[in-house]
Amino acid sequence: MKTIRSQTPLRLGLAGGGTDINLYCDKYTGYVLNATISLYVHCTLIERNDGKIIFDSADTKSYGEYPSAMHLENDGNGDIFKAVYNRIVKGFTHKPLSFSLHTYSDVPSGSGLGGSSTLVVGVIQAFVEWLNLPLGEYDIAHLAYEIEREDLGIVGGAQDQYAATFGGFNFMEFYDQKRVIVNPLRIKNWIASELEARTVLYFTNITREAKDIEEHKKGKLGDTKSLEAMHAIKQDAVDMKEALFRADFNKIAQILGKSWQSKKVISEIVTNDELDRIYNLAMSNGAYSGKTSGAGAGGFMFFLVDPVKKYNLIKILNQEQGYVQDFSFTKEGTKSWKL
Repeated sequence: MKTIRSQTPLRLGLAGGGTDINLYCDKYTGYVLNATISLYVHCTLIERNDGKIIFDSADTKSYGEYPSAMHLENDGNGDIFKAVYNRIVKGFTHKPLSFSLHTYSDVPSGSGLGGSSTLVVGVIQAFVEWLNLPLGEYDIAHLAYEIEREDLGIVGGAQDQYAATFGGFNFMEFYDQKRVIVNPLRIKNWIASELEARTVLYFTNITREAKDIEEHKKGKLGDTKSLEAMHAIKQDAVDMKEALFRADFNKIAQILGKSWQSKKVISEIVTNDELDRIYNLAMSNGAYSGKTSGAGAGGFMFFLVDPVKKYNLIKILNQEQGYVQDFSFTKEGTKSWKL
């Protein structure tokens, strides 16, 4: 019996997040700058010969056991796994499979690092390795997008699927959510290391449903102020890319703070009293700027700070209800191997 493992990186949204939502990018084109980090979704797929399918998500305590079939019906338990399986059978094997799939993430669900999309990419990658499927990076990312947005009806953008698949620092262009160009950025190692040295990643201990926030944002895009803020966020992605290449860290911090203000204009629910309090606490203890990663309203926040003051900021934030998460920037996207 074959055993397959996959490891898929989560991402930090640096600039442009939200412009990859179809209501915006289909009309105006979206730009997003993101980078993968050393926090992962882990999958183990074990081949079986007893006609069973088992889905076991250790971190969410979700478990399901089913007879092998051509199609698995959604029942609210492990629907993401079923949706991937259904696509693999329908599009490639044309016959039922028998296996157990075990997954967990290094961070909690609803943390703003693209977890659900990263999970979908990681599961697809495990199937690609097991079945030798002819899927390249764009194919995997696009399939993951279709599974989430079309098959499961989860509202959101497309950056997470492409970040998890490609890995590294990427500037992404969304002409619509089905026509995406990923531009890998050749950031010098010392620049990436310096950005890492200046970044504090803090988990607020507030989890939320990103789809609810994205739904609210979509409803606000008819408003002139919200649309102008979205245009500003799109430009921030271009400006931050240029500042990153120039190693202009003061400019990067300025753009980050500007993006956070624009994000709050688009939708008032991206922040709350606790997030504002943490933001102000960080600002008063050496941070230059910060914002939430992902849709907002909770999850991870990250701050840019003078490395000399970083230790003190970490110490102060760790006294709050959340915790500071160590990480490093990574160059690889999803990967898999057979045992």
